[in-house]
Amino acid sequence: MSAPDDLSFTTQPHASPVSPKRRAELLVDPGFGRVFTDHMVTIRYVEGRGWYDARVEARAPIALDPAAAVLHYAQEIFEGLKAYRTADGGAALFRPEANALRFRRSAERLAMPPLPDAVFVESVKQLVSADRDWIPSSEGGSLYLRPFMIASEVFLGVKPSSEYLYLVIASAVGAYFKGGSETVTVWVSRDQTRAAPGGTGAAKCGGNYAASLRAQAAAVEHGCAQVVFLDAIERRWVEELGGMNIFFVFDDGSMVTPPLSDTILSGITRDSILTLAKADGITVAERPYSIDDWRADAASGRLREVFACGTAAVITPVGTVRSPDGEFSVSDNVAGPVTKRLRSALVDIQRGNAPDPHGWVTRVY
Repeated sequence: MSAPDDLSFTTQPHASPVSPKRRAELLVDPGFGRVFTDHMVTIRYVEGRGWYDARVEARAPIALDPAAAVLHYAQEIFEGLKAYRTADGGAALFRPEANALRFRRSAERLAMPPLPDAVFVESVKQLVSADRDWIPSSEGGSLYLRPFMIASEVFLGVKPSSEYLYLVIASAVGAYFKGGSETVTVWVSRDQTRAAPGGTGAAKCGGNYAASLRAQAAAVEHGCAQVVFLDAIERRWVEELGGMNIFFVFDDGSMVTPPLSDTILSGITRDSILTLAKADGITVAERPYSIDDWRADAASGRLREVFACGTAAVITPVGTVRSPDGEFSVSDNVAGPVTKRLRSALVDIQRGNAPDPHGWVTRVY
């Protein structure tokens, strides 16, 4: 059983919310993922009953039995999207329906019950409405929303859980990457991969990210902001970064991005960039691109720009590439004109400062 698309929410306001003064202090420089709002959404699922008990309530720790299935077999999925403060004082979400679709597909891959798209979108809107005062008004600030689902059945057998808990929490955030450099430096992992064919690489589940942490730590040890993963079979083809998709821009104005597969997450920012680029007259190809091509094209000057993209970082230019085979750079380590143009177009739509011909923006209030 599932949930009706019009599942109703009850609201229980926080009895002791953060004071306006303290909230203002926190929003001056919230960083990323450390400043949380007053409320959360919870919805429960039981096999045979479906989804029920949708609530907006005070953010608080959740009680889990030590034998809860998620703690042993990692049945868990999540999403990430942002709410932006608009010029008229309202709030808007960027493509929440796309997040709902991806969340449902992730659930199906991990043998979890799908949450109806309409309920997903409504749950996010409910939390944004409850915590509207937490949306930063500073340039680059937003409210990062984290919907997630965990298996909560108390049982140690290896099977899909019969009980689940869905939650949405929110965090006031600033820029994902900080520092004086306009571009980021990345580390190419030669001995570790993110996902393999037939696995869960296309699902947004915690296990994919846990598997990336050792390689990400190696990247940091080499002075890099992110790790670049190659394919699991040939260790040759560029797939994605630790938490972002990647694009390559060439001297003829064309762009390339690795094609989607069951080892690459279908990024919503990635899809948006493909649409914006084509509307801008840019020729875009989704095809394999190797690390050897990256190095050779950077050396010849054919490759002019590289950028990573994702909900958290939006569009971030990539400059220097480091690996056990050495180091090379693209252009002069500054964001190129195509990167700047696409980033500006995307941000303007997200924040309601430009026309939205694709219907991507959903007003909350």
